[in-house]
Amino acid sequence: MSTLPARPLPQPTTETAAYWAAAQEHQLVIQRCGSCGHCQFYPRAFCLECLSDGVEWIKASGRGRIYTYTVCRIAPSPAFESRLPYVVALIDLDEGVRMLTNILDADLERITIGARVRVCFESVSESCTLPQFTLLD
Repeated sequence: MSTLPARPLPQPTTETAAYWAAAQEHQLVIQRCGSCGHCQFYPRAFCLECLSDGVEWIKASGRGRIYTYTVCRIAPSPAFESRLPYVVALIDLDEGVRMLTNILDADLERITIGARVRVCFESVSESCTLPQFTLLD
């Protein structure tokens, strides 16, 4: 019996460590600038709007809309074959940031651009939990 290769996991950096720690606790966080109030995602050491280094972490609502998506029917590597077919989507969170993620546990026919979604969490190892999304009913 052959063993499938391990699924690649994120490698936290100085800028992303707090994000991954929050995900491990089943919380979705994004950054907000203390100077201008701009919200941003992907985590960075400074505000993309005003370049201030006064960014802070805030808890996100975990709700948003599908901006666009694709259904992956061919695995990019053997580690993903058991997940086929799976959905990769860009989600516009209600806080105004866009994030790349997966849509889990949904009929493919029900997934549409503009559909409302909410965050869910997928534990992929003892030290890694991924924020993913599911359709709101």
